Amino acid sequence: MIVWLNGTHGAGKTTTADLLRQLLPDSRVLDAEKVGETLMDIKPPLPWTGNFQHWASWRPLVVDTARRVLDHTGGTLVMPMTVLIEPYWREISAGLAQHAIPVRHFVLHADQETLRARIDGDTDLGPSQFRLDHLEPYAEAARTWLHAEAEVVDTTHLAAAEAARRIAEAVKN
Repeated sequence: MIVWLNGTHGAGKTTTADLLRQLLPDSRVLDAEKVGETLMDIKPPLPWTGNFQHWASWRPLVVDTARRVLDHTGGTLVMPMTVLIEPYWREISAGLAQHAIPVRHFVLHADQETLRARIDGDTDLGPSQFRLDHLEPYAEAARTWLHAEAEVVDTTHLAAAEAARRIAEAVKN
């Protein structure tokens, strides 16, 4: 099984994923961003599109990487990754379905003010215009398709440990 943690930057995906891994027996975290980073390391570089998710190879590579890891290890993969473009999510979820991999899709949500404060106050990554630039696309995706496609966990006033506990309980039931 895959537990996909979606949501924009500052929602708590990475922290929640690490805590969730501890609550789900036989689980591992696979960050699909690493697939994008691998593509970004190709020399000479691929033509830049502004976001590695726009490269047509990223989405099937995420599917194949997840499938192969599950074939090798079994268990559950917790995948924290923002996907805000509906056709990209459809491609990934359809690819996983073709391999009969069940997916529980969760969106970690927080209001815009909270997200801005978290991004601006991030002591690990520091403030990031890239991350701030994704707040409006997230809000648009949430309004138009994303919240209808996933189980929404509002993290505005929720600690990551509690979000992880709620998701673990949902997955186990």
